[in-house]
Amino acid sequence: MLIDHLENIHRISRTFLADDGGATAIEYGLLAALIAVVCIASFKLTGASLDDVYVKWTTAVLAAL
Repeated sequence: MLIDHLENIHRISRTFLADDGGATAIEYGLLAALIAVVCIASFKLTGASLDDVYVKWTTAVLAAL
């Protein structure tokens, strides 16, 4: 009886360790988080330079008027 329980535990643990479905979900989650961080950083960097361009053009147009 104890041997049967140990065999069941061994079989269940092998099945659990062989299942990689959760690891795939975690990998996709990490990849999505990395893409989000890169997008946010690039938007912040580009946003500052676009703001500078807007201010420069606005100043030039107002000076021309």
